[in-house]
Amino acid sequence: MSTAPGDARQNASHVYRAMRDFVQSMDDTLPGKFEVTKEGIVHDMRAPVKQHELTVLRLRKRLEKVMPEEIVAHTGEPDVEGEPEGIMRRPDVMVIAEEDMEGDGTFDPRTLVAAVEIVSRSNPDNDWVGKTRDYPLLGVPVYAVFDPRTGTGAVFTDIHPTPDGPRYATRKDFVYGEDVTIGDWTIPTDGLPRYRDEESGQASAASG
Repeated sequence: MSTAPGDARQNASHVYRAMRDFVQSMDDTLPGKFEVTKEGIVHDMRAPVKQHELTVLRLRKRLEKVMPEEIVAHTGEPDVEGEPEGIMRRPDVMVIAEEDMEGDGTFDPRTLVAAVEIVSRSNPDNDWVGKTRDYPLLGVPVYAVFDPRTGTGAVFTDIHPTPDGPRYATRKDFVYGEDVTIGDWTIPTDGLPRYRDEESGQASAASG
């Protein structure tokens, strides 16, 4: 028995809404962050937490120092949602006009100026692979990745069509210590924390 395209879209939308409801029910219940991707639900433990959160804080402050007052570097809720694409993400930092944050519900991804993510040690592919696929599908024009594991990062721009759907055409890599441009604004990357080597951390704990 064949399925009409309309029925397939309806079924996909039903599955997406079920996953979205589950993810939202997990907020403040389990540690980490749950998101809905093209491949299903992703659970990111965000470990280690201190370096991750300190990077978020410093990037937010540096961006807001150079951006006009009406543009903010927002952290936290709500999610960025594209129901037609079946994707719900929560960037670590969302560069967005303050007026586009008004109203109820999730953020429209096409109102974002940029999404910024700090790679977690527990699930790096979520940031380097999954989000480089999902953010252009959502229409987010700029995606910046900071990787405390390696002290490197990249900024993805210029969405263009491909056989696999919209993708970023341009990638500019950087190393910590260099200035990086996100959208129309350039910020320094010196002083951003790095994840400690696990063995070194264990040794320090033992010696303490």
